[in-house]
Amino acid sequence: MAEAYIAALGRSAGGKRGGRLAGVHPADLAGKVLAALVDRADIDPAAIEDVIMGCACPAGEQGANIARNAVLASGLPESIPGTHVDRQCGSSQQALHFAAATVMAGVQDVVIAAGVESMTRVPMGLPWTLAAKHGYGTYRSPGIEDRYPQTPFSQFGGAELLAKKYGLNRETLDAYALESHRRAAAATQAGKFDAEIIPLEVVTPEGETIIHATDEGIRFDASLEKIISVKLLADDGVISAANASQICDGAAALLVVNERGLKTLGLTPLARIHHMTVIGHDPVIMLEAPIPATHRALDRAGMKIGDIDLYEVNEAFAPVPLAWTQALDADAARLNVHGGAIALGHPLGGSGAKLMATLVSALHDRKARFGLQTMCEAGGMANVTIVERL
Repeated sequence: MAEAYIAALGRSAGGKRGGRLAGVHPADLAGKVLAALVDRADIDPAAIEDVIMGCACPAGEQGANIARNAVLASGLPESIPGTHVDRQCGSSQQALHFAAATVMAGVQDVVIAAGVESMTRVPMGLPWTLAAKHGYGTYRSPGIEDRYPQTPFSQFGGAELLAKKYGLNRETLDAYALESHRRAAAATQAGKFDAEIIPLEVVTPEGETIIHATDEGIRFDASLEKIISVKLLADDGVISAANASQICDGAAALLVVNERGLKTLGLTPLARIHHMTVIGHDPVIMLEAPIPATHRALDRAGMKIGDIDLYEVNEAFAPVPLAWTQALDADAARLNVHGGAIALGHPLGGSGAKLMATLVSALHDRKARFGLQTMCEAGGMANVTIVERL
């Protein structure tokens, strides 16, 4: 079987809700990133055989196959098809898995794996909340109710359950959130994101044209006092908006090829896909799935956690990476070294490709060999991807 390689990567800088990317239609946002990726790779766009794009809320401006619409908005050839993937927060990490499997099988040689989410323009949960509002029902079927009677599937509730299970108090979560901002700020100031961020020309609500090239959610003046002052989501809980991921607008893309694609395009790969895993787990605690998924991935790859140089564990909520680190006995110094979604934002279906862009860039910056990416997903699922820097 052929190998799968990441030959080019890029992401937008994150935009805050109502921020610099708020005026950009998500198809245009994703389209700009696709076009820039092709420019970076310096390839004939006609060689691209498919675009597989993750999006967690495919409704409204993100509906009707956002991948194809992004291609049409990008100015790239009409010959490039596109398809949408929904594995909730792991949508674009799953897009990468599908793209890698396709080129490994030799069905296609050149595929873009991407993701987009405009959480300003398409609010989280819109597809199902809007349907319920207009009398078209809910995703919770009678079969689900029979199996999980009066048991909510809530990411916020899951975060509280996870924190309780792993003995994580608010002080620990808030301290972790502060470190996320500090690492993201340091990485930004040191230019660590320059290789991955695609600068975008945008028009502000005031009509000013600017270049958006810095993640907008980072608190460069973050302090523990400010984080502690944020109200808890539940009076008896430990989760606040300050120790959870930020609502974010963003897009990212990865050029995925096999050996034949590398030769045809004349490219030098950045990384090789070493292993891919996806599992289902408890949908109630929901956010714990990255832990058994990582155990399975390491076992099937014949590796130990110490073999991995850098980890990207999505900071949907602070308990997720903290519980993961505890359960895996992982080195916290290798975790989310440039900060995570608490500081940088979590554009839902765009985060998988975004995190991979950051992971591969960090591996090259540190001249490290292996990186592992995982993220929790609604419904109690998780993807794991292990890559090798080349």
